[in-house]
Amino acid sequence: MKVVFWGTPDFAVESLKELVNSEHDVIAVITQPDKPRGRGKKLLPTPVKEFALKNNIPVLQPEKVKGNRELYEKLKDLAPDISVVVAYGKILPKEIIEIPKYKTINVHASLLPEYRGSAPIHRALLDGKDKTGVCIMEIVEELDAGDIYECKEVEIKEEDDIVSLHNKLAKEGAKLLVKVLKDIEEGKAKKTKQDDTKSSYAKPIKKEEGKINWEKSAREIFNQIRALKVWPKAFTKFRDKEIKILSSEVVDENSTGNIGEIVKIEKGKGFVVQTGRGRLLIKEVQFPNSKAISGDDAVRGYHIKVGERFE
Repeated sequence: MKVVFWGTPDFAVESLKELVNSEHDVIAVITQPDKPRGRGKKLLPTPVKEFALKNNIPVLQPEKVKGNRELYEKLKDLAPDISVVVAYGKILPKEIIEIPKYKTINVHASLLPEYRGSAPIHRALLDGKDKTGVCIMEIVEELDAGDIYECKEVEIKEEDDIVSLHNKLAKEGAKLLVKVLKDIEEGKAKKTKQDDTKSSYAKPIKKEEGKINWEKSAREIFNQIRALKVWPKAFTKFRDKEIKILSSEVVDENSTGNIGEIVKIEKGKGFVVQTGRGRLLIKEVQFPNSKAISGDDAVRGYHIKVGERFE
């Protein structure tokens, strides 16, 4: 099939890669405009654009999609069989969705109707879920509410964080996408309506959600740390400075004591903090203007001692 691919971040690259390696023909890629990034604020392409250019796929980067007549006419001329959207970053209007023969489908990183919206992977981790998944669905005007072609469940393991879970879901979504496209082409695809009464919304992550409240349980803080590892990173006050905590492990689910206090140094591993319920081993931290270091290196380099407190 002739495919127009809409996507922007790394998550979308896996699906585009799988499409390029399949029997389908990616005739164009549509991605967000280049944005200034890094300290020098240099204009940089999106990960999807980089991959598309390396594979000689034409790239379109419209500033807006809604009401863009030029884009509409260009898509009509391309005459795709189907459009595929993976984390593009904007909601497509009905007239764009309906151009292709088989309309437009989406790879969404949750078990719909749960976690509709822009931060499903973060929210699944923050909520302490033991499973999530990816769904291929038909795009409609209402956000993530279209009929579902197929879903694949993915286990959330204790050692998973936002990076590992993101990568697992991106790979599973890409494989499932190619399977569903084959089913659509062969007329075997079946769609199931979503149960709107069971829907939930994965709202965007805000920076303030990174602030650790040590009165919460060790399990809740552990989930916060692993969900927000990339951005905004879980943060707390230590010796009147803000530090970031990047990795942890629940070592006790039930104990109580002086909240926020360092209660033990684990040689070779890091240091243990008392929470509102249970204890947390801190395995990786980042002090101001410094690189991330292990909890063990922090103990030795910053002379962290039992009895000190996090705020």
